[in-house]
Amino acid sequence: MRHAYGPHRDQYAELTLPAMPADEGPFPVAVLVHGGGWSATYDWTLMARLAQDLAARGWAAWNLEFRRVGPGSGGGWPQTGEDVLAGIDALAALDGPLDLSRVVLVGHSSGGQLALWAASRRGGEAGPVRVRAVAAQAPVSDLEAHRSGAVGAFIGDDRAAYARASPLRLVPLGLPQLLVHGEADPVVPADMSRAYTERARVAGDRVTLVLRSGDGHNVHLDPGSVAWAAVLQWLEPWGP
Repeated sequence: MRHAYGPHRDQYAELTLPAMPADEGPFPVAVLVHGGGWSATYDWTLMARLAQDLAARGWAAWNLEFRRVGPGSGGGWPQTGEDVLAGIDALAALDGPLDLSRVVLVGHSSGGQLALWAASRRGGEAGPVRVRAVAAQAPVSDLEAHRSGAVGAFIGDDRAAYARASPLRLVPLGLPQLLVHGEADPVVPADMSRAYTERARVAGDRVTLVLRSGDGHNVHLDPGSVAWAAVLQWLEPWGP
């Protein structure tokens, strides 16, 4: 079911609930943040199969859409990040069997950057919804190292904004984190997750790093993959 969290056409989320009576809830909530280089070419459907898999396992899946880079969408920095926060906060206004004491974030690629950044803003007591944990799949965690291409189109000309939006600069986040990355990823290098994990641990964060030899970039979107199984296993403490 689609719910708007703002007036723009791209400010909405798809809620998928478990196929079981509501009185068996409330259900833990996984907020999904899709990738696609922050581009309007890609949308929430990238995470649709993961949402269905989570719902089949007893999770409520909140699959976010947001303003992105491209004609008519009006995204970029900081608008896209603001939308992700607003989408998370909108959970508090939903009338449904949701357990808001067990909200986690799952983001892929550029959505991994957004998920880690949002966790830095919603992992404490700020906002109506507190995030308990974040799983980042092949995340773009260092924006300053890649100022051209999709990252440049997303951030723009404000050099200081690269640091403000880069998860690598935001540690410690103060909540548990999982990074899953394929060592054969041709889009986002696995070394980025290695460097992020090292810095976050030195800063005092609890970070689990899973490196998958032979895995590419989009394997994370396959609910039958070993990479996704690693996410599911790690999320068990907050799950059904």
